[in-house]
Amino acid sequence: MSATELVTTGQTAPRRRITRRGWQTVIWFVVLLAITAIVIYPLAWLFASTFKPNAEFGQNQSLIPWNPTLENYATVSEGIGGVPMWRFFLNSTIIAVSAVIGTVMSSALAAYAFARIKFKGLGIFFAAMIGTLLLPVHVVIIPQYIWFNQLGFVDTFVPLILPKFLATEAFFVFLMVQFIRNLPRDMDEAARIDGAGHVRIFWSIIVPLIKPALITSAIFTFIWTWNDFLAPLLYLNSPENYPLPIALRLYNDQTAVSDYGATVTASFVALIPVLLFFIVFQRFLVNGVATQGLKG
Repeated sequence: MSATELVTTGQTAPRRRITRRGWQTVIWFVVLLAITAIVIYPLAWLFASTFKPNAEFGQNQSLIPWNPTLENYATVSEGIGGVPMWRFFLNSTIIAVSAVIGTVMSSALAAYAFARIKFKGLGIFFAAMIGTLLLPVHVVIIPQYIWFNQLGFVDTFVPLILPKFLATEAFFVFLMVQFIRNLPRDMDEAARIDGAGHVRIFWSIIVPLIKPALITSAIFTFIWTWNDFLAPLLYLNSPENYPLPIALRLYNDQTAVSDYGATVTASFVALIPVLLFFIVFQRFLVNGVATQGLKG
């Protein structure tokens, strides 16, 4: 029935009513939008501050710079302390990539042993491994430093990389153990009938099926290692060996006057690889966390 016919017959068109569910949707959308703005604002401020000259820091509290400049990027590109910026990036990349490879490989092997191989003391070793999650990292800093110092590994990347190849990350080992335990053992038994050993079963059957756990471990390891400040501060002494988190400190320590513009710009540049890494692999991260492998 058209609007003209409704007027002629004296009937009124029904008004659309917003249901309670519709109001709830609108409220949730507004709340999520506000939370998103709060989360994104620091990143937006960091990016906008890279175009602020040093004179505006402490005076210009707004997001938009008064006198935009690219001088900060030129300063950062030149490096600091006689070391070019690309060297800091290279050091961080070497440490982070090596840590990812070592953590994923060693954690997967340890998880396979806990989940598929029966040996004496299995329960005790697994409980001890889980117990390390409750052990603060600061407790082992001094013994580790003394050990690496006696071996002559201080001021090298070895103390930062070697522990990653020894399955020291109990969280990732536990994550992969839960994945492997949920896999049916029928595949293992069928492979053994065909003559496959533990190495073939692990590489050809287990590894492809726990790919979400491997990628999740790789993402967290990369982000944590890239942003790590304490360990490089303890073990690295030469500026040419510094990763980015330690290099950022030089912009405030080299003179009595801090170069805030260069510090902010270097911080933003150092953040870009982490953002790109997370954006590329975020769907794998969601699959790895949401999977049934965490059940057990």
